[in-house]
Amino acid sequence: MEQAFSKLKGDRWLWIIIIVLSVWSLLAVYSSVGTLAYKEGKGTEVYLIKHTLLIFGGFALMYISHLLDYRWYAGISKILMAITIPLLLYTLIFGNTINEANRWVTIPVINQTFQTSDLAKLALITFLARTLTRKQENIKDVKKAFLPIMGAVCLIFALIAPANLSTALLLFGVSVLLLIIGRISIKQIFYVCSGVFVLLILIVALGPRRQTYMSRVETYLSGEAADDDKSFQSDHAKIAIASGGLFGKGPGNSTQRNVLPHPYSDFIFAIIVEEYGTIGGVVLVCLYVALMFRCIRIVTLSPKAFGALLAAGLGFSLTLQALGNMAVAVGLGPVTGIPLPLVSMGGTSILFTSVAFGIILSVSRNIDEMKGKVVAERNKKVIVGEIPVME
Repeated sequence: MEQAFSKLKGDRWLWIIIIVLSVWSLLAVYSSVGTLAYKEGKGTEVYLIKHTLLIFGGFALMYISHLLDYRWYAGISKILMAITIPLLLYTLIFGNTINEANRWVTIPVINQTFQTSDLAKLALITFLARTLTRKQENIKDVKKAFLPIMGAVCLIFALIAPANLSTALLLFGVSVLLLIIGRISIKQIFYVCSGVFVLLILIVALGPRRQTYMSRVETYLSGEAADDDKSFQSDHAKIAIASGGLFGKGPGNSTQRNVLPHPYSDFIFAIIVEEYGTIGGVVLVCLYVALMFRCIRIVTLSPKAFGALLAAGLGFSLTLQALGNMAVAVGLGPVTGIPLPLVSMGGTSILFTSVAFGIILSVSRNIDEMKGKVVAERNKKVIVGEIPVME
């Protein structure tokens, strides 16, 4: 074990949390894809193998990303933004319609769907971290600092929200946190929030999914009866959680996995609690809290603003996404399509989440290397000072 971890740089506890979540994901996905396999006439092993390959692919991307010096991501962020904006626009107009939303585009040759908002999250957070770092001397300047930042946040929000409002709101929340950490004034943050609020009203009132958004919010606020189709998913998620008890029914013994529409992605937390009980749910929550704690530690130890903003933005994004998914499962929010990071089944979500973890680990690796250099220099001075001088 020690030899294996010696090849993995960065925060060791973060690596352990990632590995535990990935193993748990394999168990949960294998247990919850039975209905999907039956509908498509395939064996559950097919989905397990595919999910396993995605996780290993994610680990490969994570390993490569954490070896790359995090400062390179400042330049990469500009390229990502240049790719993301037209790609989001293309998805909004010509994307594949799944569940009444244009969130996906099909990758040629391999014929696999790709959710462009996953790329947008990575692009915007790295771009904001770069811009806030570069503009610190002129951070109060409206033309040089504020307008580029506000333009990027509002544009990405406007392109994601019509098809995926929950992801857009999550990304906006993370952006505001970064603006606060990056010393943007409260007045300017208020202007950003006002601009996004206007976009939100327009999208909810005039957007293509306005009826879906209004229906979900009304269902959540009014508390529809259990036999109402509108509250079907949330009601059965609550049934799964309630029937799990303290210790759960055991791995593979869920009954609601055969009822819930997406037990392997949107409501995988409900299936985990049903099978592993309240204790299992609490352990999973603690893993994500520990993940955020390790990210905050990396932020506080990072000597450079760009590294601190990167770790903060990506760490907040992953943790808030996890808490949002679990909150929906237990009925603390309206139904959304946010997956549980590293646990839910999903191709692009796993791959881009892995890259995000890789970037955080790259910042952590840089901190460790700088500490090593300081210790080496200190030891060198001590050794030199002990050598007697020949007269």
